[in-house]
Amino acid sequence: MVFQKSACIEPMYGEFPFLERFQAAKRDGFEFVEFWSWTDKDLDAVKAAAERAGIGIAGFNGDAELSLIDPGQKEDYLTFLRRSVEAARKVGARSLTIHSNGLGEGGVVIDRYDGLSDTVKLCAMFDTLKECAGIAEESGILMNLEPLNVTTDHVGNFLQTTRMAAEMTRLIGSPRLKVLYDAYHMQLNEGGLCDNIRAFGDQFGHIHVADAPGRHEPGTGEINYANVFACLEETGYTGLVGFELIPKTTTAEAVSAIMKL
Repeated sequence: MVFQKSACIEPMYGEFPFLERFQAAKRDGFEFVEFWSWTDKDLDAVKAAAERAGIGIAGFNGDAELSLIDPGQKEDYLTFLRRSVEAARKVGARSLTIHSNGLGEGGVVIDRYDGLSDTVKLCAMFDTLKECAGIAEESGILMNLEPLNVTTDHVGNFLQTTRMAAEMTRLIGSPRLKVLYDAYHMQLNEGGLCDNIRAFGDQFGHIHVADAPGRHEPGTGEINYANVFACLEETGYTGLVGFELIPKTTTAEAVSAIMKL
């Protein structure tokens, strides 16, 4: 099958002013766009740009600098998540991405919480995720829990594996709380992409694509994306595939590689 494609217009289309990237992505054949943060955006302008381009908004991050694994941040986390839901509704976004740790500039993990045991971190994350699921079900906005690589981009992040994320969402059992499976992050952390897709693909709500190493377009690294997409199809995945990558040269060259898939 041909999956619907989303372009992450923070690292892609940097040749254009932000609001012009919606039309550029649509022109290149993407059905959706996504971006990282919403608090630094003019949401009315974002909505208007998407509507002018005739392109959907897949989603954006819902938790900013707050953390799921800190029990002391639970109420602040949920308060901000509700604000993010309202932002998603305002622009017509389908989903929010959530993380174990708060992320700062450049995706740097703000606090590793070395003073908390893994037991406390797991229990805090599970407890808050149950509340996130309730907010997702009430609002209709999908929540996607994303494990991140700890080798290169997000050193110290607690949620590192497909299994931990997927078992967490399975235990909670909400149709609106799923996993964001980023093949780039997971290749760096654990490998075994197709084995993990087959084992946990029923829990995937969104897919991110970039090659590893380098985080560039498919074909620049070691991941066989033809096989990855075939495994996704085997599992019955019907969601979006988001291209969250840094073009190796230009966005046009990256888009050419994407469309060949």
